[in-house]
Amino acid sequence: MDARATRTGLALTELGFGTAPIAGMQSLVSEEQAAATLDAAWDAGFRYFDTAPHYGLGLAERRLGAALARRPRDEVVVSTKVGRLLVPNPGGEHRLDDDGFAVPAVVRRQFDFSRDGVLRSLEESLERLGLDRVDIVYLHDPDEHWEAASTTGIDTLVELRDQGVVTAIGVGMNQSAMLTEFVRRTDIDLVLVAGRYTLLEQGALDDLLPAAAERGVDVVAGAIYNSGLLSRARPADDATYDYAPAPAEVRGRVTRLAEACEAHGVALPEAAVRFPLRNPQVVSALVGLRSPGEVAEAVRRAAVPVPDDLWGDLAEAGLLDPREVRR
Repeated sequence: MDARATRTGLALTELGFGTAPIAGMQSLVSEEQAAATLDAAWDAGFRYFDTAPHYGLGLAERRLGAALARRPRDEVVVSTKVGRLLVPNPGGEHRLDDDGFAVPAVVRRQFDFSRDGVLRSLEESLERLGLDRVDIVYLHDPDEHWEAASTTGIDTLVELRDQGVVTAIGVGMNQSAMLTEFVRRTDIDLVLVAGRYTLLEQGALDDLLPAAAERGVDVVAGAIYNSGLLSRARPADDATYDYAPAPAEVRGRVTRLAEACEAHGVALPEAAVRFPLRNPQVVSALVGLRSPGEVAEAVRRAAVPVPDDLWGDLAEAGLLDPREVRR
């Protein structure tokens, strides 16, 4: 699998492995299935793996760490996130997590972008991963915490980078506006933008991507299927968008996208995988995978050639930002 260099010298595979699904996102995933999925990803050439304490209340980090324990550390790039501490949750063992993961709620998430919170979060992540270092650390979803995240949060990450504890630092969010402010005002290396630069919507073209290009900040595209809406040839009636039921008008737009793709001999998910990687600012596209079959399908989709005429036809139909045609 091809890799793209970042400004810090790290090389990220064009497809990155998102670990939320193997931690029971929306439905249970067994230890055996998670291990088989990670093995399949490694064999398929994935060398960039993204995780977070949030995913399965630490389960994603533990499962990823177990898989990487058998692999050469210098051949893989690992990113995790800080900003959510996992704290004791008395009585939680008797119910499931209430934030979308099929795991017992033995701990709960607590936002903390203080220096102590960031350092504690990273230390605990390393323990769960069984690693002595990670390559990239992102501040995770600081939407309601700009003041702390942009001061003590970023300052602590810069300190860790200056000390050589991590190679690159950044911010990961489901919006582009605040990410743009981080790019403009702080010394970060990359951003992870989830769902805002996809075949369905290109809002990041208005703010984040120009700012990142100007400042030399790399971009990782996450949620490229918009939480599953673009992952099938046609949207299902129960499809989700931004992790909630997709409105009828959004499903209708996706159906039009699918029809246009099919007219060019391409399936909707194939175009969805290829789309963000057309942008030279994007160094990797994350795909969340929960089975070996999904790994194989993601690799197959990424290898399908997409005709350039498709982008122009989508723009003419009002389904794609016209600026994308000029790449």
